[in-house]
Amino acid sequence: MQRRDFIKKAGGASLAVGAGLAGAGAADAKTQYKWKMVTTWPKNFPGLGTAANKLAALIGEMSGGRMRIKVYGAKELVPAFETFDAVSRGTVEMGHGSAYYWKGKSEAAQFFSTVPFGLTAQEMNAWMYFGDGLKLWTELYDPFGLVPAPAGNTGVQMGGWFNKEINSLADMKGLKMRIPGLGGEVLSRLGGTPVNLPGGELFTSLQSGAIDATEWVGPYNDLAFGLYKAAKYYYYPGFHEPGTTLEAIINKKALHALPKDLQSIVLNACRVVNQDLLSEYTARNPAALDTLLNKHKVNMRIYPEDVLKQLRKVSEEVVADLANKDAFTKKTYASYAKFYNQARRWSDISQLAFLQARNLS
Repeated sequence: MQRRDFIKKAGGASLAVGAGLAGAGAADAKTQYKWKMVTTWPKNFPGLGTAANKLAALIGEMSGGRMRIKVYGAKELVPAFETFDAVSRGTVEMGHGSAYYWKGKSEAAQFFSTVPFGLTAQEMNAWMYFGDGLKLWTELYDPFGLVPAPAGNTGVQMGGWFNKEINSLADMKGLKMRIPGLGGEVLSRLGGTPVNLPGGELFTSLQSGAIDATEWVGPYNDLAFGLYKAAKYYYYPGFHEPGTTLEAIINKKALHALPKDLQSIVLNACRVVNQDLLSEYTARNPAALDTLLNKHKVNMRIYPEDVLKQLRKVSEEVVADLANKDAFTKKTYASYAKFYNQARRWSDISQLAFLQARNLS
């Protein structure tokens, strides 16, 4: 009799707990989370700005409407270069930008964006997801209360727009150029002046003579900004940005306050947009370049080979010096360099060899 009473009571308790859990799940399913996302890009700007819009829309769709994210372009809610701090403070739950903008927070941040003559987009994604890249990036952002995620890649960029020819490294001396990250440090060592400007200020700064040159992204975005109207020469390749990773910056407390399924949705939506944006640039850049060359008669130039060789030499010096800034940067550099050396060997006998073979006449 006592055994039957115990089983009956235990069964009743289990049902009560089960009902409680079911109720909690139902409550989670009905709760709607409203987030804000700020970006470093102009509102609705092709590629960069629309990637943030796609990310917000995808999270909404994947969550069945349980998450609603309102996207604010640069200066709509906060200035472009205050995105990191706004998410860190919890003013907003999410941001979209690129990690080299935050080198003032940590020099190591630049490795998670792009390195001159470094990893391509495909190689960056491999380091992030199957090397130590994302693990190290997460460790770097954790003290700021942030969770990073790759959320786009531009692929190889163009060298930039110049109002004079670049025939030797001497032409870099005295040059005022908008160029962020490690590329800016390379220019500085060559006697130039790197200027860090948000995208929305590039055209007027170049047209007014406040800067002599600017890099931005590539034909798709450069055409949209009308940069061909403000500079005479369009140089390639973008040695300074061979595969620039864009980031989603997520407030850690806000992310962990979500149910587990929504946390997974946010992070996996970032992975989808990361690949989607690279595909968009691969599709849109060729047509935009045709327009620049054939309709607007842009004077496109390749950097002279000896200039590229010297730029690479200076770039290697810049990156090696960066590695000695602090212990974490040194650790990140070691991981990046090891992966780079392995990836390059394979890329040389796969991608590079194939492209060379494809171009044989």
